[in-house]
Amino acid sequence: MSLRDEKLNEVLREAAAEFLAAEAGRQSLITVTRAQVSEGGKSGVIYLSVLPESAEDGAVAFANRHRREFDVFFNKKVKARVPHVEFVVDMGEKNRRRIDEITL
Repeated sequence: MSLRDEKLNEVLREAAAEFLAAEAGRQSLITVTRAQVSEGGKSGVIYLSVLPESAEDGAVAFANRHRREFDVFFNKKVKARVPHVEFVVDMGEKNRRRIDEITL
């Protein structure tokens, strides 16, 4: 992965975290754990961790419904074209939490 791609991943992650903190309700805690942009920067995936876990589906649906607003937010903040993004649950983070619960 190039340095440019790494920077774009980080900028996308930070922007998504700021956007969701401002726009999402307080019924759940939504954390942007990472972002991954494809080669060429045409599409990306933003990974979320949601607590309580029972609110995951609603939080992901909310984020995906507000992609257009996120595009506008990203464009204003970064002055760059946002790749087509999809918000998904970060299964790696979810599995890590389960392992922590089991081992503690």
